[in-house]
Amino acid sequence: MRRTRILTTVLALAAGLLAGAPSALATAPGAAPALAAESYTWKNARIDGGGFVPGIVFSRKEKNLAYARTDIGGAYRWQESSKTWTPLLDSVGWTDWGHTGVASLAADPVDANKVYAAVGTYTNSWDPGNGAVLRSGDRGATWQKTDLPFKLGGNMPGRGMGERLAVDPNRNSVLYLAAPSGKGLWRSTDSGVTWAQVTAFPNPGNYVQDSTDTSGYANDNQGVVWVTFDESTGTSGNATRTIYVGVADKDNAVYRSTDAGATWSRLTGQPTGYLPHKGVLANGNLYLAYSDKGGPYDGGKGQLWRYATATGTWTNISPVAEADTYYGFSGLTVDRQKPGTVMATAYSSWWPDTQFFRSTDSGATWTKAWDYTSYPNRANRFTMEVSSSPWLTWGANPSPPEQTPKLGWMTEALEIDPFNSARMMYGTGATIYGTENLGNWDSGGQFTVKPMVQGLEETAVNDLASPPAGAPLLSALGDVGGFRHTSLTAVPPMMFTQPNFTTTTSLDFAETNPNTFVRVGNLDSGPHVAFSTDNGANWFAGTDPSGVSGGGTVAAGSDGSRFVWSPAGTGVQYTTGFGTSWQASSGIPAGAIVESDRVDARTFYGFKSGKFYVSSDGGATFTASAATGLPSGDSVRFKALPGVKGDIWLAGGASDSAYGLWHSTDSGATFTKLSNVEQADTVGFGKAATGASYQTLFTSAKIGGVRGIFRSTDKGVSWVRVNDDAHQWGWTGAAITGDPRVYGRVYVSTNGRGVIYGDTSDTSGGGGGGGGGGDPTPTGACSVTYTITNQWSGGFQADVKLTNTGSSAWTSWTLGWSFPNSQVVSAIWNAEYTQSGAAVSAKNVGWNGGVAAGAAVSFGFTASWSGTNGKPAAFKVGDQSCTVV
Repeated sequence: MRRTRILTTVLALAAGLLAGAPSALATAPGAAPALAAESYTWKNARIDGGGFVPGIVFSRKEKNLAYARTDIGGAYRWQESSKTWTPLLDSVGWTDWGHTGVASLAADPVDANKVYAAVGTYTNSWDPGNGAVLRSGDRGATWQKTDLPFKLGGNMPGRGMGERLAVDPNRNSVLYLAAPSGKGLWRSTDSGVTWAQVTAFPNPGNYVQDSTDTSGYANDNQGVVWVTFDESTGTSGNATRTIYVGVADKDNAVYRSTDAGATWSRLTGQPTGYLPHKGVLANGNLYLAYSDKGGPYDGGKGQLWRYATATGTWTNISPVAEADTYYGFSGLTVDRQKPGTVMATAYSSWWPDTQFFRSTDSGATWTKAWDYTSYPNRANRFTMEVSSSPWLTWGANPSPPEQTPKLGWMTEALEIDPFNSARMMYGTGATIYGTENLGNWDSGGQFTVKPMVQGLEETAVNDLASPPAGAPLLSALGDVGGFRHTSLTAVPPMMFTQPNFTTTTSLDFAETNPNTFVRVGNLDSGPHVAFSTDNGANWFAGTDPSGVSGGGTVAAGSDGSRFVWSPAGTGVQYTTGFGTSWQASSGIPAGAIVESDRVDARTFYGFKSGKFYVSSDGGATFTASAATGLPSGDSVRFKALPGVKGDIWLAGGASDSAYGLWHSTDSGATFTKLSNVEQADTVGFGKAATGASYQTLFTSAKIGGVRGIFRSTDKGVSWVRVNDDAHQWGWTGAAITGDPRVYGRVYVSTNGRGVIYGDTSDTSGGGGGGGGGGDPTPTGACSVTYTITNQWSGGFQADVKLTNTGSSAWTSWTLGWSFPNSQVVSAIWNAEYTQSGAAVSAKNVGWNGGVAAGAAVSFGFTASWSGTNGKPAAFKVGDQSCTVV
């Protein structure tokens, strides 16, 4: 039902936009440090879920402690008091974006504070970096990282198998990592700090999903897939003697060591012809879930087996005959309070629904979550209650035996709470579901399934729109299409429907008529364009021109009277009205990115392969601009400024060619590159600051040597970084926009962490960038401490502490100084600034103007230098000279 997620992600991340920034987890020596941020608060525009959750891990040490992993959106910790999830990997930065894909999680069974994550998104060239193992001693609040000499595949085929990472329950300094791509089995003996291959392990796996694929994706060896310990064969402080390992090899799937990993042998008598998705050991029995495919989408046959560890006896405990399966088994869990109780899932049963099986006698007999009474009618042991996430019905009205909402699909993560037999959680392709009255299954009643996903946001964002009226935010998303948020703190009732695109690739609104919206996207069959005349509340399908195979980009004329569309599969098209017929545009190449002027309804713009194109006749004809020096590739986003004809900002490029932010004020005839922006990938506009004559700019960029989300209130003359190192969200290069109605608010796209929005603490509407006077300056004594905190070739970072040493409080302040060696400020935080020659004036932002007698205020900046980097000799607040400390 939702099989396009990998394609959306790959296209986004293969776009060539992933050039350098300091690591979020470990800054390289000599690199520019991350800038401190202005005081911003960051939240998700709530969707709740939206993507595949392949793993859920409960602590065996502490009640109510659980973790979840996602394939592209990081890891989360369960917060029992609020029944919500807390994100743990938002600190992953731009360079290490691949570390937002989590291949495995392990909760330490001895020390509840310790948790480990094996991270890396792709094992092929799509992810330029290797994988890593992250270790935390504070439940994921902070991490340390050990880079691996190979890649991991949090978003690769087989990602629902596992867990690949495991901690020895008797000697918790020992960990094992089951690696993909033929890299074998790895072990750490120092709590994950260092890793070495277990060279004695005999089988690195051999199963590939599709040997004919040449991309390195479907033809990658899915490798070693899980590790489990028989904790009864060890004592506290001594390594567990018996370890079982699953391998993606249909003939040689399960191995055992009885000497703490020194030697290994294939388990005799084991079933063949299947892959071991899961291996769970309890009460002397190793339970195994098998499928003929690696998942998470595919799987046509499967079996369940039980291996008695004391006798070596294998028993087929499949709940249905192999001939009756059209799915594989994967989700597998035991009730640690009642070890004979076992559950498993038919993870690849897409139609009519997934299936759950439960046994209370170690697999001798089974019952189902649902069964047919008389086909197509079903009897369910469960009820579904999705009022907290109503979109999970998908707006569908299916015929029996299908129901909506479904129990799920891709149900490879299934866990019974080891401390609470009544609670079970499981992951799907769209959410985490759970129940807290599972015992009703055995008593003949119905158990209630609800979303248990609040706080876990896992959508890939392609485009964002914040119109000047109506809903504050509309989004274009992978897999779930997109949403209209009338409230950022509430889950919308439904994604876009009529039509329901699997992925929305682009959307736009008419600037002077924001009730008119257009969106385009991907759909297996049906139209690829839709329109709304009520601000996105309701939609109707347009008609595709011939040859369309995908969404591409779309632009709405400023008054909503015409549209230009650049779809996949054919050339650029234009229409008047709502797309009942389209005509080919001339003078612009297929695949161009298109946007509209926000004032002139007949002016549209395009970009392709270094060339900018302009149409003044509603998209009928385009003419290439004479502008040069623009990025040569197609990793570009550009937008026209609302309210000003022909005012265009263009961001993009690549590290081996032109890369940055450009501005045009003549409809793209010429562009000027901003010298203070090293790299930029998105650009957007928001409400102007108080007293500013130009709208606020936002960008995901590299400025002053630092990657981040930046804001300017003075047309790009100066920039303030508004995020910080704890809030980076991996790759943020798809879209950004400010809010035209709320000063400082910015909406940021992520690839797997949903729509992030930030609000400034500067409620005056005047923080960040620029300068400006007019406020009275304080009188009385002052002192200044000027500290260069880091310096690198051509640049440095400094902190300034200004202390009110007088007897009266200040309500505002402006500090002036002169640089002795032609230094030039490039970015500042917690202050505004202007610079003229050597003279610099730094002024408080709205929230830090008040300084009590004896108190201090601090701000920082980055600047360039050459030759000598001397410190300023004198500082003044107004006319008052300050003591230099």
